Amino acid sequence: MLKKFILVFLVSMVPIAELRVAVPMALNMGLPMIPAYIVCALGNMLPVPFIYLFARKVLVWGAHKKYIGKFFSWCLEKGEHGGRRLAKRAGRSNLFLALLLFVGIPIPGTGAWTGTLAASLLDMGLKSTALAVSLGVAMADVIMYFISAGALSVFSFLL
Repeated sequence: MLKKFILVFLVSMVPIAELRVAVPMALNMGLPMIPAYIVCALGNMLPVPFIYLFARKVLVWGAHKKYIGKFFSWCLEKGEHGGRRLAKRAGRSNLFLALLLFVGIPIPGTGAWTGTLAASLLDMGLKSTALAVSLGVAMADVIMYFISAGALSVFSFLL
């Protein structure tokens, strides 16, 4: 069972996949709900301080490199676009809530990675970014559990 938890933890850290893949995977593996919820959330949150502190610098550095430039530029543009969209919709005063909801609603293109990168590009503080992203991850985790549990029950009923 430990191997399953480790796998779910690692998958929840992967950009784009994050909780949208890790939570259904945990349920499909038959892992207990509460421990799996905690492991998924912790795995999704582990990269946040590193993304906030280093991603912007690494992406700017790599954007002009021959082999990795296109990908790094794409990541940088995605983060900047997310940041501009957040700032436009929320304004500076409601940026915390906007970031929380951006991370908390589990649709493609949103999540801890994109939200943290956007917050770093908007120069939100690390503490407020970490808190908003943490609350958003908790929200997305719950939403994904409800969606996944419902989908599994529908599929098991059909089979």
